[in-house]
Amino acid sequence: MKNILVMGSGLAGMTAALKLVEEGAAVTLVSPAYSERAQSVMAMGGINAALNTKQENDSVDEHFADTMRGGSDLNDPEAVANLVQRAPEIIRWLEEIGVNFTRDEKGRVDLRNFGGQKKKRTAYAGARTGKQIATAIIAKCRKYEAAGQIKRLTGWRFHSLLIEGQECAGAVLLHENTNELQSLVADAVIMAVGGPNGVFGKTTGSRLNDGYAAGMLLEQGVEFSNLEMIQYHPTTVHTPSKRMLITEAARGVGGRLYVIREGQPWYFMEEWFPGYGALMPRDVVSQSIYKVCNEMKLGINGSQEVYLDVSHLSPEIIDVQLDEVVSICSKFLNVNPYKEPIPVAPGIHYFMGGIKTDKDHTTNLARLFAAGECSAQYHGANRLGGNSLLGAICGGWVAAESSLLVGPMDKAAAEKIGEQQLETANQELQHWEKRANTSIKGYVQIKQELSELMYGAMGIYRKERQLLEAKKRLEEMNNDTAESWYHHHFYEYKTLSANILLARGMVESALARKESRGAHQRIDYSEKNDTQFKKSTNAVFLNNSICIEFN
Repeated sequence: MKNILVMGSGLAGMTAALKLVEEGAAVTLVSPAYSERAQSVMAMGGINAALNTKQENDSVDEHFADTMRGGSDLNDPEAVANLVQRAPEIIRWLEEIGVNFTRDEKGRVDLRNFGGQKKKRTAYAGARTGKQIATAIIAKCRKYEAAGQIKRLTGWRFHSLLIEGQECAGAVLLHENTNELQSLVADAVIMAVGGPNGVFGKTTGSRLNDGYAAGMLLEQGVEFSNLEMIQYHPTTVHTPSKRMLITEAARGVGGRLYVIREGQPWYFMEEWFPGYGALMPRDVVSQSIYKVCNEMKLGINGSQEVYLDVSHLSPEIIDVQLDEVVSICSKFLNVNPYKEPIPVAPGIHYFMGGIKTDKDHTTNLARLFAAGECSAQYHGANRLGGNSLLGAICGGWVAAESSLLVGPMDKAAAEKIGEQQLETANQELQHWEKRANTSIKGYVQIKQELSELMYGAMGIYRKERQLLEAKKRLEEMNNDTAESWYHHHFYEYKTLSANILLARGMVESALARKESRGAHQRIDYSEKNDTQFKKSTNAVFLNNSICIEFN
């Protein structure tokens, strides 16, 4: 029986676990919190599949073309082909396990428009699609947990991989509250740890997805791809703790973006892009809002915000499809969307780049796989709305299938490696405990500096001067961290240095890509350059430096 370790219990991790146990494997599912708190639960808009029930001649080929075009052709075409071909099957599977999709007048799964797609292919469950899907998958996982086929470790964090040569043999885990360490050997490891929101601080994503695992993997020699590709969702709102998402569904059902020009509402997206309007891909809409607010100085009261208006829609549409939007507006904005426009601004929402994986979700280390937002292959330079839930579920399936193909592991050798690396980890913890009260700079202040630095350098539009300044400062921060910045919490201490290393990878990737493509826009290189840069960046950490190649 294969023994597979799955890091992360969102949709990608849980789907992988289900596929594995159904094929007879033993699964250990590790996460810092229960699946009900995974970022997957927060997805509101929907999941894409070319079901072609709207008489629009939709097809998997159309879905493929839209996905590749949206990603500016940096997507892995073989991976995308598999993604779109499996999408209808995934919807049917979700129906079978109990997802309560919204239905059309004929009782079929209803579909609506989403950004970057002219065809209606986004299935949804009211305004809480992610929660509906996660609830059904959690329930199915719990049956296997009760039967002892899935072992769930909650409250544990990834510490580091067990590596021998170019092969992964398991992982060292850290209990976030007790600082207990343990090593687990496995025939294969699937990383499904989400996006690195902690590098930027306030994003629309879960704060549990802090970026530590990705930074540590980079340090341990795992290759990363397209780290410069960071999606700014065009319609987010500010709250004291994070940015909240105003779902793309608001524009999918007819919401309009505008600013006041010469005393009248100006629907700039509809004028600039008459074919798609406000449903252009997210990178284009965010860049358009930037232009309106910064170049034309038409943001609301001189701010970075524009209006999103859904007040012309029927109350029934708002009640059924946008109830989460109503809740956010009421709780955080004191805005009544039935009667008033919503002030919105772009905010960091998704990381297209991540662990470099191929169509089989394999990495450069044998026995190591990745799926979900931490993996880079489906979305290229910009993700289409509705493809994230699809990518998570499909990725979990494929990573599970691939991990089952690995050969038998030398368990005795793996356990010896586990013992050695666990001892090293415990020594690191003991060293930290001796120095933990010698703080020179506070953790909060450094995290704030990192956030401001990254938002400044890695914004919607980027400049070489700011990127170079960020590179220099990050190198200084990295050199100082080991001796200067201690905190009362060991995991947070480790997370800080991992975030800084991952930030270096993002900045170095952005510096290397001397063109504008998708979510990466360089003011000093404003044109797309297919001749040199229709390739993915490949980042690897060698000799304390980030090395970038294109392939």
